[in-house]
Amino acid sequence: MNETMTVVLALLAGVLLGLFFFGGLWWTIRRSLCSEQPALWFLGSLLLRTTAVLAGFYLVAQGDWRHLLACLSGFLLARAVVTRLTRVALEKSGRRIHRAVP
Repeated sequence: MNETMTVVLALLAGVLLGLFFFGGLWWTIRRSLCSEQPALWFLGSLLLRTTAVLAGFYLVAQGDWRHLLACLSGFLLARAVVTRLTRVALEKSGRRIHRAVP
């Protein structure tokens, strides 16, 4: 497989890892709001998501910084996508979005 194709696949893998990580975070937040023990949800989710993403980065990188950089770029791209999708979902549900003021 040529180098361009492996970098594109690393980018795609990063997008999938990002969707898993940030989508899982969104799911955890929604799930923990109605839970009696939200700390367990957050801790369990954090451990699962972080372990999966770190293992994914390790497998995708294969010792090449270009693959790691492409995977990280895809991961950050997925963050932007999930942020936008969740913001739209909140606005459609009529809930207010609280933003931190710097």
